[in-house]
Amino acid sequence: MENSILAALKFDAARGALLYNDVRYLLIRPETLISFQKAAEEKLGAAADDLLFQGGFTGGTLSGKKYREVFHLTELESVEFMVKMGAEIGWGNFQLARLDMANCELVLVVESSAFAAAYGKSERGVCHLIRGVFAGLGSAIWARPVEAREDECLAMGHAHCRFVVRAT
Repeated sequence: MENSILAALKFDAARGALLYNDVRYLLIRPETLISFQKAAEEKLGAAADDLLFQGGFTGGTLSGKKYREVFHLTELESVEFMVKMGAEIGWGNFQLARLDMANCELVLVVESSAFAAAYGKSERGVCHLIRGVFAGLGSAIWARPVEAREDECLAMGHAHCRFVVRAT
């Protein structure tokens, strides 16, 4: 199966930059991010979750807007694009379980989350970047504030991670 992101990725040697549609991306091991996450949790407790969530929120908002413009996507197509992109950049096997545009609700299931796998066992969800990305995307397409939660997480012993994003 072809990976459309990798096929379109460009390397700018002069800048040392990887670019996808003129947006810079980083290749980074999940363990690097999880080490940061755990260090932040040690110092801040559960408040660390919000730091990662906000980073994801910014990325989801910016990417959703950029790729809607570049590819002339509808709101539905932008969600489908971001779901596909999540898998193609190695974050896990993303599946859109439900998208209810009328009621502003999105349900995403992620098999084999790179973040949960790197984190190990936890009593609560750990995939704050994913949760934030889809919250940012939802907020942008619905033009409303949203709430986002991770109901199930591989790190908690579930078979997969499950996210629910809905407008408030």
